[in-house]
Amino acid sequence: MNAQDLKNSILQRAIEGKLVPQRKEEGTAKELLAEIRAEKARLVKEKKIKKSKPLPEITDDEKPFDIPDSWEWVRLGDIGALVRGSGIKRSETTDEGKPCVRYGELYTTYRTRFSAVMSHTSEEVFNKSKKVHKNDILMALTGENKWDIALAVVYEGEEEIAMGGDMTKWEYHGMNPIYLTMVINSPYGIACKRNMATGDIIVHISNNKLSEIALPIPPLAEQCRIVAKIEELQPDIDAYGKAQTKLQAIEQHFPNDMKKSLLQYAIEGKLVPQRKEEGTAKDLLAEIRAEKARLIKEKKIKKTKTLPAITDDEKLFDIPDSWEWLRLGDIATIVTGGTPSKSQPLYYGGEFPFYKPVDIQDNKYLNTPKEFLSTKGKEKAKFIPKGSIAVNCIGNIGKSAILPHDGTTNQQINSICYYIYPNYLYWFCQSIIFISQLKKVSSMTTIPIVNKSKVEQCMIPLPPLAEQHRIVAKLEELLPLCQQLAHHP
Repeated sequence: MNAQDLKNSILQRAIEGKLVPQRKEEGTAKELLAEIRAEKARLVKEKKIKKSKPLPEITDDEKPFDIPDSWEWVRLGDIGALVRGSGIKRSETTDEGKPCVRYGELYTTYRTRFSAVMSHTSEEVFNKSKKVHKNDILMALTGENKWDIALAVVYEGEEEIAMGGDMTKWEYHGMNPIYLTMVINSPYGIACKRNMATGDIIVHISNNKLSEIALPIPPLAEQCRIVAKIEELQPDIDAYGKAQTKLQAIEQHFPNDMKKSLLQYAIEGKLVPQRKEEGTAKDLLAEIRAEKARLIKEKKIKKTKTLPAITDDEKLFDIPDSWEWLRLGDIATIVTGGTPSKSQPLYYGGEFPFYKPVDIQDNKYLNTPKEFLSTKGKEKAKFIPKGSIAVNCIGNIGKSAILPHDGTTNQQINSICYYIYPNYLYWFCQSIIFISQLKKVSSMTTIPIVNKSKVEQCMIPLPPLAEQHRIVAKLEELLPLCQQLAHHP
């Protein structure tokens, strides 16, 4: 239950006579209504209000719930008088002058009650307008939806104000105005108004329709106690609403925060235990260097410049003794893609995938590309082996995915062609540590860019190969649970 549902539940209990106890000494609504009718007859006789047409008796079918014996069902039009306002155009409002209220302000500014106005008009417009007085209830006769139509707002100010068109005032009702607005704005009142309103894009309701609404009326003293109880509960409702909003924010961000935490634990060596029999990253690094030397000798890759050693000050956090801090260029070959000439149609339309940043989405693997290269186009592009990590290096820097097939990329992607377990490398590239390193060294242009040499110098905490496999297995066991949390209703 959200805060609005809680408030609605309290309002419903209030208008059913279940929020505060009844007190015999407070009399009955029947006695109150007799006084109101006598007062209304006097006002009609004095020509202060017009005599209204008799309204039909309220049938049992119209009574949606039971009310206490001391209460009465009565039609809105039998209490006081409804008087429609006259138009005050936007162009007729001024910063200073006579106070006025326009119907749109009931929705946007006042909502429930107000004692000071935000709009003013000239004395000429003021004099020809209908006036609103203290404790009059204003209701909008025009709105954008049936849920808000005839929103009721109490004017509590002492100063006489002019009322614009598309609204009505309910005056001389002789009751607690806040209680009446609570009934009219309650789920029950909204349902009544919704059923009577017409139109879809612009919704209308008339005084005649409003007059027909059946209201549950308690004695006046009980009305006041109901209002006091709701106003006593309102701070708790507000606090509940704020707590719920905070909880929803936590729930919304929790899955992603949990994913980030798991990835951080993984690359710090805290997700799975270390095992002595699995060797060390130093042993793995010796194998990688030997493999790179072989590929250079066979001219399959080019020899790269020696990268600067990582100083203790550069190390971002402590890692297990069996791990090593290394630069990506030490354990991988970084390849910047390229685009075969668009002026040569024969380079395109084949079966060889040509990946672009748009193909890097929120999936582990690259999406099927929209463009493919021919055999000749493939020869003009840079080959990227299946399992390499494609990293977007312009705009949305650091977004990455695994190549599901041998392919090529355009120049906006740098691919990390691995010598280690590709799935571990992929999850490292998803971590804040990797992405923040890239963003830190990106060019300070309108669109951030990271080049190949910057990617090579990014640091990675490297575990032994067997531990890489165990880390990935644990991540892929736990991360789907985070996804389930994200979609939990």
